[in-house]
Amino acid sequence: MEIVFKPDPAQEDVDAVLAPLAEASEKSRPGANVRRISFLLKDPHTGAAAGGLIGNAIYEWLFINLLAVPESLRGQGYGAELMARAESWAREQNLTGMWLDTFAFQAPEFYAKLGFTPFGTINDHPAGSRRIFFQKRFAPHTA
Repeated sequence: MEIVFKPDPAQEDVDAVLAPLAEASEKSRPGANVRRISFLLKDPHTGAAAGGLIGNAIYEWLFINLLAVPESLRGQGYGAELMARAESWAREQNLTGMWLDTFAFQAPEFYAKLGFTPFGTINDHPAGSRRIFFQKRFAPHTA
């Protein structure tokens, strides 16, 4: 085998790396049941996606990979609505909570307003700033 650098891997390359990881995870902790979800902001006239939310549900948590609202649409509640829809879906799936990461120069206050709490940081990522990890744990369901 040889090691080859690819600056922009194709999906098949990503899948090739994920396959042995998923297999090993399933052996050590069965039941991951990874599900990728999205809530998209779509132009009603063209059907083109202009932003949205991408997440992965794995084990009992929903990880928000990406949340993007175009600058022209910011301040209109789309970000909060995307997060609310993801949370509603996660609760319907009986997940324990949601987590994500953001940079200090992006929107940590936005996530705090939505009830997320920080649980870790990486200082100087990028230099002079920090990366912040947030979680929102749902209240346990009662019968």
